[in-house]
Parts: sequence; structure tokens; C-alpha cells
Amino acid sequence: MSHRSGSLLLLLLVMFAPLSASAAPGLAAITSTPNAEGGETYSLSIQVLFLMTALTLLPGALLMMTSFARIVIVLAILRQALGTQNTPSNQIMVGLALFLTIFIMMPVFQQVYDQGLVPFMEEQATATEALQRASLPVRDFMMGQTRESDLQLFARIGNFGDFENADDVPFSVLLPAFATSELKTGFQIGFLIFIPFLIIDLVVASVLMSMGMMMLSPLIISLPFKIMLFVLIDGWALLFGTLASSFQV
Repeated sequence: MSHRSGSLLLLLLVMFAPLSASAAPGLAAITSTPNAEGGETYSLSIQVLFLMTALTLLPGALLMMTSFARIVIVLAILRQALGTQNTPSNQIMVGLALFLTIFIMMPVFQQVYDQGLVPFMEEQATATEALQRASLPVRDFMMGQTRESDLQLFARIGNFGDFENADDVPFSVLLPAFATSELKTGFQIGFLIFIPFLIIDLVVASVLMSMGMMMLSPLIISLPFKIMLFVLIDGWALLFGTLASSFQV
């Protein structure tokens, strides 16, 4: 398997056109054939079945083939470090991660559109050729964010041997290696974010202990200080800027 192995997300983008404007005349989504009893038997087009199957895999592609996983991990660790329980809520965190992912991935999506979808819709390339062209930007993005050690790990597990260049890396190796690298990077960024808030908790706990107020939860006292510190340093802007810049190669 080479760079011709496209991602599921790109496969959806390329397959939209055959289901609409570029489909052959008379090719319906549902066809009917007479049966022996005088009735009719209905069947779905293979393209519709393929699209329905691909749509079920779209959430997984969004989670594991974009910047989404790293962002949502960092936001979850930040909320834990602040000690604000469910604030921001899970819906807000997922929304923030989703729109920041769109912002980060927009150059890649634009290349996918220009190199793959536009030639296909203008009938300058077949579906296979369009898929091959469209897969290259996403593949380059994933390769740029994947550690070489993770690639070697899954290549060794799968008995693939050494790869001479990036084009030789099969997608079955690139995807788990990219996911592993994203988890590592997300936890590394989260660790650096957690340290200042942990220091505040330790200081507050030490002060309360020295004052003999052992029954008072340090979280009640440290929470306002952590929120104030995060707001004063413009933490959201710094966090989002750091996350966006972490994907630049």
C-alpha cells in the first residue's frame, strides 16, 4: 500500500460527486425489479451503500486523522488543572476543539479541494485519480506530525521493515503512528500547562496546613487564584495560539 491509499475523509469528499452531478444518466439510488409473484423487489445502489458505510466512519476519521485529538486532550487536562469540574462543559470543549481543528486544517482542506475535488467535478480526472491527488495533502500533514519512533514501532510490529522514504509508508502504519504521536504531544502540552496550577495548589495547601486549617479544602481557596492567574495572562489566547502553532512544520 502506497500513497494511493486515501483517507476515509477524502474518500467521502471524492464520492459526493458521483452520487450527484457526475452520475450516469438513469442511475437511481433505489432500483426496482419485478419478482415471480407479480410484485417488485427494491435494492439500493452500490454507491449509496458505499456512502452510507463511509458516513459511519466519518467521526473516527475526524478524531484520528486531524488535529482534533490533541486539542481536546489539552482542553480536558486544562479543565482538570483548573479544578472547575464541568466548566467549560463537554459540549463547549468539543465545540472549541472542532472549530479550532477546522481553522488548523483549513489549508489542508483547501489543497484537497483544489487538487482532488475540482478536477473531478470538472471531469478532468477519474474518481481514482482524484482520490490519489486529494490524499496527498492529508498524508503530508499526518507525516509531518508523526514521530519517526512511532513509525518504526508499528513498522516493526507489522513486519514491514525499513522505509526508504515517506511515500513507502503504508496507511495502515501511518494512521496508528499518527494517533500515538498525537496522544504523546497532547499529554506533553497538558503536563506543561498543569505545572503552574499544581504549584498554586501546593502553596495554598502548605499555607492552610501551617495555619492549622486542615479541615478546609485547599481547592476552595486555590480555585479563585488559578482562575485569576489564567485570566490575567490571557490564558485562552495563549493556549489556542500554542496549539495552532504546534502543528506548523
